[in-house]
Amino acid sequence: MDLDIQSTELCESKWKELVPTLNQYKTIRLDDCNLSTSNCEDISSVLSTSQSLTELKLNNNELGDSGVELLCKGLLNPSCKLQKLWLQNCNLTNACCDSLRSVLSSKPSLKELHLGDNTLGTSGAKILCQGLLDPNCQLEILQLEYCELSADNVEELTSLLRTKSSLKELNLSNNKFGDAAVKQLCQGFLDSKCNLQVLQLENCEITAASCRDLSTVLSTKPSLTELCIGENQIGDEGVALLCQGVLNPNCKIRKLWLWECGISASGCKELSNVIGTKETLQEMSLIANDLKDEGMEFLCEGLKSPKTKLQSLWIRECGLTSACCKSLSSALSTNSVLKELHIGSNKLSDEGVIYLCEGILNPGCNLQTLWLGQSDLTASCCSKLAEVIVRKPSLQELDVSYSHIGDEGVLKLCEAVRNPNCHLKYLILYDTFWSSQVDDELKALEELKPGFKVVT
Repeated sequence: MDLDIQSTELCESKWKELVPTLNQYKTIRLDDCNLSTSNCEDISSVLSTSQSLTELKLNNNELGDSGVELLCKGLLNPSCKLQKLWLQNCNLTNACCDSLRSVLSSKPSLKELHLGDNTLGTSGAKILCQGLLDPNCQLEILQLEYCELSADNVEELTSLLRTKSSLKELNLSNNKFGDAAVKQLCQGFLDSKCNLQVLQLENCEITAASCRDLSTVLSTKPSLTELCIGENQIGDEGVALLCQGVLNPNCKIRKLWLWECGISASGCKELSNVIGTKETLQEMSLIANDLKDEGMEFLCEGLKSPKTKLQSLWIRECGLTSACCKSLSSALSTNSVLKELHIGSNKLSDEGVIYLCEGILNPGCNLQTLWLGQSDLTASCCSKLAEVIVRKPSLQELDVSYSHIGDEGVLKLCEAVRNPNCHLKYLILYDTFWSSQVDDELKALEELKPGFKVVT
């Protein structure tokens, strides 16, 4: 049985009512519940006595170091069988890390630890690594995003990668490592004992200088299936090096996130080859790279390849216009595997979206999610979007947020949703304005179709 009351402010009286019931739950999620140190003694007691609790989420609560120290007392009880612990953004510092070290070194049942958005610092991470390196620790997922780690932590982290074969996911994003530190980490990734599957190094001050080492990791570690290095200025040079690793037959990458990496149209030549030939690759994000229409033309060649297996493509904020939409429409008309296309925040205009719809309407296209928000749209494209809604039963999610479609456009979409052939589940209309009469129409539509929701 699960308890999920996230984002609910728990006053003292409500908390007293809740505490006696906590022992019965397998999962407890109390994110954003205005909890503090005073609540941690009760939670610690539950951890000490519950035979069923395996997952505890306490993100975004002001627990502080003293609160976590209380939790650790419960975690250290032999009866505690907790497997997953979330303490993101709980106002923690290095002062609580010794207590967490004790838990890590004595609780092989603990498989996931999420500590992101806490100022643990270099010294705190060093203490945590002592527990992580203990033979008793069997952690599989470690999240240390935004924890103020530095290059001084790399030696211990590299040792962890070389010795802890249980570790499957590591998130070190938004810490100031730099190229030299990442190069050293790559030596740990290459160790035969390292079985890492997911690596996140977003915004870690990486440049193209790190990409040859990361490429070597990709080409030699088939266990690695997800690499996220967004918000690092690797540029076209770095992308070319990464693509060499991805194209190696040993590489089994499924998810590659390269958002805001300083990639231009030139880098898209390499990425097009990857999209068109790497049959393990299912998801790619290129958000906020200045690809422009020229770059999109290259990507379309990859999407047209019969070998592509890409299911999700994120190309928001890429400097695209309606000029690339004819080629993308052609690619969509022949591509049966792409399920998600996030192409909003580009100046596609009505003309471009009408082109896209022509490709989507082809029987070979099986798109399920289409995000077009903030694309300079008006009611002029809504007749074509309505046709897609009616004629494409695969389409489940459509986003036309931040547009100027007005009453006329919204009513056209509503009429399409009413059609029995429509299988749309979500119509997303953030910051899109209409009259109270149309608002009533949307509410009535949600009542008429219980599986359908307007998201505003």
